[in-house]
Amino acid sequence: MSAEGSKKAIVAALCANGGIAIAKFVGFAITGSSSMLAEGVHSVADTANQGLLLIGQQRAGRRADRLHPFGYGRDRYFYSFVVALVIFALGSLFALYEGVEKMIHAHDHGLESPLVAVVILLVAICLEGYSFSTAVRESRPLKGPASWWRFIRNSRNPELPVVLLEDSGALIGLVLALGGVGLTMATGDPIWDGIGTVCIGVLLGIIAIVLIVEMKSLLIGEGATESEQAAIMTALTADGVERVIHIKTQYLGPEEMLVAAKIAMPAHADLATVARTIDSAESRVRAAVPQARVIYLEPDLDRAAAAPVSAPKAP
Repeated sequence: MSAEGSKKAIVAALCANGGIAIAKFVGFAITGSSSMLAEGVHSVADTANQGLLLIGQQRAGRRADRLHPFGYGRDRYFYSFVVALVIFALGSLFALYEGVEKMIHAHDHGLESPLVAVVILLVAICLEGYSFSTAVRESRPLKGPASWWRFIRNSRNPELPVVLLEDSGALIGLVLALGGVGLTMATGDPIWDGIGTVCIGVLLGIIAIVLIVEMKSLLIGEGATESEQAAIMTALTADGVERVIHIKTQYLGPEEMLVAAKIAMPAHADLATVARTIDSAESRVRAAVPQARVIYLEPDLDRAAAAPVSAPKAP
């Protein structure tokens, strides 16, 4: 479900960004606008990023083998991390460089046919809006009642937050480019085009850093969310399980979680009862948190509860 929603959002962004990139480069060739050039490179980077995300999804679907017994689910995290680096290198740094160059040499090159740039940017905003609305629609079932920022921070699905941040950054970047071109038209001073380009570079840098931090955390390995952890604990402590002694969780991929726990059971339980209790606990956990597909439960005695209480010392 999550992977299918991600794929729809990625394909929509891929189609939109490919068309937008061509339009922006045509606009740059006609107008000479550095904002248009920066946005064109941004769209090329975004188009390449969608391709990387699709590659990540395809490679993550490979079956587990001896070398990777838990499968290849983290490939999706790796390629999303690469996407964040591409946004930073190709998007942010290039825009900053181009913007500073335009500001330094603002009066060496004027802005030709600015109306063409405005038309192209308005069309690009419409196409990017379509891509963004698709990402929002596919993300809502996973987001639930949480805020969008919390969804980006807590989601174990890497592609949807990437597409959401890319598309929102692209929309804001287009508005900045439109502002730079508009102010250049209004004032006759091309330095505003360079300022708009620098603002785009700063924006992309912020987005890239947020994504780098989040994808690095997922790539290293994140555990269950607070709500998932609470649901797992509740599911475990029933039907013969006295308490959870300790538990560790980790996402092996966006839709596969590893759960390892030591559970306390009654000292008088025989082997058949222990096996039945563990099977029942695993079923409850999977029903409560479907992502918990790999579960290892170790039965033990509740030594803390069984330890005798020492008598207080006489005064």
